[in-house]
Amino acid sequence: MPTESTTSAAEADADADDVPAAGRAYPPPPFDPELAAALELVAEQIPPGFPPEAIPAMREGSREYQVSDEELARGEVFQVEERAVPGPDGAPEISLLICRPTGVRGPVPAVYFTHGGGMIVGDNRMGVTEALDWAEALGLAVVSVEYRLAPEHPHPAPVEDCYAGLVWTAENAEEFGIDPGRILVAGESAGGGLAAALALLARDRGGPDLIGQLLMCPMLDDRNDSVSARQMAGRGVWDRTANETGWGALLGEARGGADVSPYAAPARATDLSALPPAFIDVGSAETFRDEDVAYANRLWQAGGSAELHVWPGGFHGFDLFAPQAALSQESRAARLRWLRRLLGS
Repeated sequence: MPTESTTSAAEADADADDVPAAGRAYPPPPFDPELAAALELVAEQIPPGFPPEAIPAMREGSREYQVSDEELARGEVFQVEERAVPGPDGAPEISLLICRPTGVRGPVPAVYFTHGGGMIVGDNRMGVTEALDWAEALGLAVVSVEYRLAPEHPHPAPVEDCYAGLVWTAENAEEFGIDPGRILVAGESAGGGLAAALALLARDRGGPDLIGQLLMCPMLDDRNDSVSARQMAGRGVWDRTANETGWGALLGEARGGADVSPYAAPARATDLSALPPAFIDVGSAETFRDEDVAYANRLWQAGGSAELHVWPGGFHGFDLFAPQAALSQESRAARLRWLRRLLGS
């Protein structure tokens, strides 16, 4: 059975510095055979790269992944509520999807979830089912935020929406049976980048005292120039062209420049100290591999706690598209194990 590759600080540092010589092209890492078969089917519906003009079609296609209140409730496991709460100053209200475990006494820990979608697609029901799996196994609440999307709402609108929802959740935790001192942030892809940015914002603004950050294949670096980004061009689910579309929508002409905020692209942060413990995982055969490995390495260098998994042959979001694959099962089990240790469950 395939197993995860857990990378040491020294190995990660070496990987980050291994930039190809000028003009030299390295071949991409191979896909896991089981995942490669699934990817052929995925590619028929989701091409690896798409230009900005394809955003409306991508949004239309994302509606296929909607889940109903009944599906979210899982029988009577969760009480589901959609709540409109104040957004950032001068901005519209935002919607929080709140799923509370039924029959659990006392305040419970909570996962504050930020959905993926490249900053251009999705809503607060997208990708939330795995967070509900954690919640069902460990007795947690899940709060998923709906943030404004780019390019109609560029930075800082998305992250400020997410932060406003996080602050509201912590301040109103008692109403929902949530322990305000045991909130962690989690997200996948663009949502992973937003979760990392929330950890930075909470630290820098004296906001909620987060207990952890679970970053699944996070989208962290607008520069889009890593070895892995070049290796995976035209391959997988989210390649360098798609990445340029997403970051361009969020940042416009500022993308790749000298003045990009770390709250937009957490890889730009110069200080990663005093952040909550992190779990970071990524596939070896995806665009975000190098920036995610580098981020974990910098957390260690800053004296922080981080668990890094590089899944051999994994493409971007492989566990969503091929949940029954052995590598997908291993990756999901690793996240749950980390949560159990974090929460002492």
